[in-house]
Amino acid sequence: MATDGTTSAGRLASVSLAADLSFLMARANALSLAAGNAAVRPFGLSVRSFSVLALTVDDRRPTQRDLATFLRLDPSQVVALVDGLQQRGLVERRPDPNDRRANVVIATDAGRSVHAEAAVAARDAEQELHSALEPLERDQLAALLRRIAFVDRG
Repeated sequence: MATDGTTSAGRLASVSLAADLSFLMARANALSLAAGNAAVRPFGLSVRSFSVLALTVDDRRPTQRDLATFLRLDPSQVVALVDGLQQRGLVERRPDPNDRRANVVIATDAGRSVHAEAAVAARDAEQELHSALEPLERDQLAALLRRIAFVDRG
């Protein structure tokens, strides 16, 4: 922290890099990850393991490859995340009925319970992080990020 009462980040907010869209998204992501990790840590989760758990609580039955592709993680990272959740009894691997070489990942009842509690904490942290935005601005930001995140790149 600077001695004049402003943060280092605040003092640097007017530099040219602070106008770079990729930098801004990376910085916002770093802040979001820090807040998210702090929020789900009491549940023995990280943002990544919470994301895997969140994707397994409905009836979509994702494969480990689906999880890796959606989360933009290396498949070996997903294996480690699923292993950790499985060791805690929060998810199960089952053979994919459409491809016996693959496994689907399904939340257990314990996993659904942990997810429900952690989701509240994660949502609260997200709302606090985005409190400088009006509800309409948050909705617009989410819509714009969805367009970037899920554009069909062929």
